[in-house]
Amino acid sequence: MITILKPGMQMSIQDQGRVGSRHLGIGQSGCVDPYAQIITNRLVGNPDNHPVIEITLGLAEIQFDNDYYIALHGTDMKATVNGNAVQPGWSFYIKKGDILKLNAARHGFRNYLAIGGDWHLPTAILDSYSTDIAAGFGGLHGHALKAGDRFDITPKYATKIGLGAMLPPKSTHIRILAGPHASILPDNTCDKFTEHSWHISPSSNRMGARLLSDECKLAHSLSLPSMAVMPGSIQLPPNGEPIVLLNDAQTTGGYPIIGTVIEADLRHFAQLKPGDFLHFEFVSLEQAHSAQQKLVAHLNQLAIALKYKNAKS
Repeated sequence: MITILKPGMQMSIQDQGRVGSRHLGIGQSGCVDPYAQIITNRLVGNPDNHPVIEITLGLAEIQFDNDYYIALHGTDMKATVNGNAVQPGWSFYIKKGDILKLNAARHGFRNYLAIGGDWHLPTAILDSYSTDIAAGFGGLHGHALKAGDRFDITPKYATKIGLGAMLPPKSTHIRILAGPHASILPDNTCDKFTEHSWHISPSSNRMGARLLSDECKLAHSLSLPSMAVMPGSIQLPPNGEPIVLLNDAQTTGGYPIIGTVIEADLRHFAQLKPGDFLHFEFVSLEQAHSAQQKLVAHLNQLAIALKYKNAKS
């Protein structure tokens, strides 16, 4: 059993989401950084798609009513257990009655908590336990976790303490593919988009990262019929302030799509907080594929290393 004492800015149960249900009008949800989720789960011996707790900004506290192996990954929230520092990227043993505290994130935005064992949650919806906060289903009764929420976890001790793993490097240089409407937008729109830097708006959330620029406005008057959109689509509203759609985004939209963030770089938005600057670069399909292969290779190397470490322990 674990109990949420303080949820911080936002805390929710997520896995890799509901892939393949957008034709039903159901969004993906899931971890904004699925690679952090996979790595964190591997550190405690859980399957890759096992649910984790996504913690936004920090300022959270969780009490454990059993002994568990747990791991944190993502940004460093200066976590402590009973006052003792806990480093992200390592598995460690937590005892019954211990309290995990996470302070405010300084250089990132989200952390992922994996707890080794079988989580006893309400029935999965479309093969996922991810919380869709806007739609009100998944996770623990369809809402973000709040103070006093608790659920059972049967401990599993399939790993060893002291396993560590790094995330692939973070970046504010975001690679994108040209969108379906790039050629019909006003002249030089795409050039302006990549020539100028942008920063994350305070109105951003899990639905989308809204972008602002002090130097560039991409206003237009195009009106288009609704079309399918997905996480990574970069919509351009008439006011010229782009929106990068994220995991909780809607399934259709009528704004022009200037580009699509490549899969390998979409995870960076998990750690971009309001005010952070970023810039974009158009790349080819071949470059996008190569970037994805590098991430897959990183995960494959981690799997081999953890298997060897467990065998040696």
